[in-house]
Amino acid sequence: MADNRGVAYIKPGVVEVQNIDFPKLALGKRKCNHGVILKVVSTNICGSDQHMVRGRTTAPEGLILGHEITGEVIEAGRDVEFIKVGDLVSVPFNIACGRCRNCKAGQTGVCLNVNPARPGAAYGYVDMGGWIGGQAEYVMVPYADFNLLKFPDKDQAMAKIKDLTCLSDILPTGYHGAVTAGVGPGSIVYIAGAGPVGLASAASAQLLGAACVIVGDLIPERLKQARKFGCETVDVSNKNATVAEQIEQIIGVPEVDCAVDCVGFEARGHGDGAKIEAPATVLNSLMEITRAGGGIGIPGLYVTGDPGGIDDDAKIGKLGIRIGLGWAKSHHFMTGQCPVMKYHRQLMQAILYGKINVAKAVNVQVITLDDAPKGYKDFDKGAAKKFVIDPHHAIAA
Repeated sequence: MADNRGVAYIKPGVVEVQNIDFPKLALGKRKCNHGVILKVVSTNICGSDQHMVRGRTTAPEGLILGHEITGEVIEAGRDVEFIKVGDLVSVPFNIACGRCRNCKAGQTGVCLNVNPARPGAAYGYVDMGGWIGGQAEYVMVPYADFNLLKFPDKDQAMAKIKDLTCLSDILPTGYHGAVTAGVGPGSIVYIAGAGPVGLASAASAQLLGAACVIVGDLIPERLKQARKFGCETVDVSNKNATVAEQIEQIIGVPEVDCAVDCVGFEARGHGDGAKIEAPATVLNSLMEITRAGGGIGIPGLYVTGDPGGIDDDAKIGKLGIRIGLGWAKSHHFMTGQCPVMKYHRQLMQAILYGKINVAKAVNVQVITLDDAPKGYKDFDKGAAKKFVIDPHHAIAA
């Protein structure tokens, strides 16, 4: 039996690479004939992982992390018909059965059959079904024919693997945020957060034809990264100008057509409050700066259990959102996990045909599996990088 290693959450602030079991085509005690085993080619560190590693969720110690997975099929169950051994595939972070009413409606982020506790599941994530994560050398993927996106040409894919690795989560998630906010040709868009999802959303807004994309953050290095691919920027920690005032300085008016929250529940305040956590800040600010009749996409994560919340309400995901303002301005909101499969193939084609360079936008940095703990620490400090783990040294420099 081949060895396997994976990145395990140990305690708040600590992850380590451990020897773990080689995956089996099994679900508990029964055979998983619809699954495959992948040799992981790339697996990314996500901001959602950081929420767990910071101790801001109820994640159990020993959880093998990783929901952003690209790999090569090395074994397939007997019921897998269309995915073959040797295929190079992208794995949606949502685990979906393809059979329930939600999957049949395209709502794969809330599949009803893959998590006994609640709708929706993901690899290596708290409260998402107990599935083993993919920040490892090998991983098992169920419902392979339904879930996996095969790259049409392996050599072509490996040449663009730094872009294609973003297909498992951050690119479709950022794109989903932009689409659900209503971004289209000529839109003026504000993206809250210049982490990898925010930058991917900004690149997606450009792909969708936005006239001006404005990105807000409080980390200068991340704002600099946004400017590198043509975005305007707002420093939300600016004590001398509000977000609306800074937007007015850029476009002449203090409001935008649509906005995307790529920050989530660990949001900080703005201006003088930028050093203090204030989880409703982003959502409230987006309602203030989005025009009447505009839309707000919310791919940023909000949780139902936050042990580190600033008060009892925040600990259960109850925030002081000024919903009356959104109602008065006839805003539409979209929350929840991105249904990756909805956009998976289209975004693959956009990458392969050179319509979007997401690796450049998010500043992909390839690291080894052994360097994953350092990657987590650097990311937590606000590095303007997307850390991509290469467990088998397969990615060219």
